[in-house]
Amino acid sequence: MTVVPIKSADLDSIEIAWFSALCSDDYEFLGVPDGNLRSSWEHCRDILLEAEQQGFRNILCPSSYQVGQDTLSFVAGCAPLTSKINMLAAIRCGEMQPIMLARTVATLDHMMKGRLTLNVISSDFPGEVADSNYRYQRSREVVQILKQAWTQDEITLEGEVYHYEKVPAGPAKPYQSGGPLLYFGGYSPAALDLCGEHCDVYLMWPETKENLADRMKAVHAVAEKYNRTIDYGLRAHVIVRDTEQEAREYADYIVSKLDDEYGQLIRDRAHDSISLGVSHQAKARELADKFGYVEPHLWTGVGRARSGCGAAIVGSTDQVLSELENYQKMGIKAFILSGYPHIDECKSFGSRVMPSLKTCSLPEAYGRVPASIPDTPLGVGERV
Repeated sequence: MTVVPIKSADLDSIEIAWFSALCSDDYEFLGVPDGNLRSSWEHCRDILLEAEQQGFRNILCPSSYQVGQDTLSFVAGCAPLTSKINMLAAIRCGEMQPIMLARTVATLDHMMKGRLTLNVISSDFPGEVADSNYRYQRSREVVQILKQAWTQDEITLEGEVYHYEKVPAGPAKPYQSGGPLLYFGGYSPAALDLCGEHCDVYLMWPETKENLADRMKAVHAVAEKYNRTIDYGLRAHVIVRDTEQEAREYADYIVSKLDDEYGQLIRDRAHDSISLGVSHQAKARELADKFGYVEPHLWTGVGRARSGCGAAIVGSTDQVLSELENYQKMGIKAFILSGYPHIDECKSFGSRVMPSLKTCSLPEAYGRVPASIPDTPLGVGERV
């Protein structure tokens, strides 16, 4: 029995995704920059290609101004290099005029033949410090505009941030029926309301299972107000080895050269460093034992040098599989994993764990991807 009702309750498989370190987040030793692991086009491309080779079904392409490359440009560049893996592109709502964003998304979706998914982000822009409620209202209106563009003939919205009347939606028609799936993470009441009304997959950062269950219940209560049921995902790091001892030793290894003052600097430079979600990750570190474990296989040491997702699932192959099974029983259907260095740990998880998992593409499971090229202006629709 899952913690709450979920949309894909009849689905007996899970979506396993990896992470492409567009935001300067690849290390051999956490907090020790390595020029060979910089967020260059070539390196991040190679992470993605390795993830596809290892059988991952999706990959998160994050967004960060200070230390990263542009997400949508990266996705566009990788689209013709891949054929199976989906891409979860982070869109920072409001940084692009929403109707033009809808067209950009539609273009990418056609390039990828329905392999595009979107991670809705509501963070401040560079140079901006905006009220949380305003940021989520801006994101809400962007999502409303995207959905109108993808599903209606015209776009009309009289919002607090955006005002449009009867703008033709034809140029923004995507490849997928109804448009790409929307993944979302956020902890504030305004965030939960946006997700409950509009998004498909609620993403959580790693905490104790009890806290994750409480988070799922809170999100479901909001979705239920809108007569909706959604799915849930977990974004976590992972360290898997043949034995638990080897995995724990590797966890110690990657923080063995970390200067905690520099780790604080890394955390503070991120736009989400003062968010409610980040504070929950810090709380988990405070509750951990002297080795950094807040649960037997959940190690919080990553958060010493990283804002956002700050814990790793650590253990032997069987232990990691068991942890994933326990999360799946809770109702978690999507996993976005990563490890350091990203290519090496992608291979480690791919060789040890992936053969034992039954995986799926959620857009395909949702019936979003058409069997043939759709009747759209960018597909086989009538030219105007």
